[in-house]
Amino acid sequence: MPIIRTARQEDLEQLVGLLRLLFTIEDDFSFDATKQRQGLSLMLNNDRGCILVAEKAGRVIGMCTGQVVISTAEGGPAVLVEDMVIDPDQRGQGLGRALMAALAAWARGQGATRMQLLADKNNPPALAFYDRIGWQTTALICLRQHL
Repeated sequence: MPIIRTARQEDLEQLVGLLRLLFTIEDDFSFDATKQRQGLSLMLNNDRGCILVAEKAGRVIGMCTGQVVISTAEGGPAVLVEDMVIDPDQRGQGLGRALMAALAAWARGQGATRMQLLADKNNPPALAFYDRIGWQTTALICLRQHL
């Protein structure tokens, strides 16, 4: 039976592997193990961030990350969900739902009143998943600028 828990430093390489899977799906990102390892290390040491994992038989088979931001729209904390991925062989078992529920509980504990995320518009399975667990689409679009 899988467990949901907070990620630990010793999970780092397995987390990098999961991000490799995620970034092969997303059109806007390219996998770079060095960058992903660095970002995950920063997240593991961020008291305003959270990495949760699904673990089965000692192996990390899923993850999600969230970070607290201040929302002027909410007048307080909100959580930005950045990464959500389940090993393809483990999908359909409720792990994504469990990870997102655990992240929502963490977000509420941080005083957040909203979670938000970006999803690849060319990933219908992910969009259907978020719809099934009660997420709503918005009229907003994502823009970015590299510095």
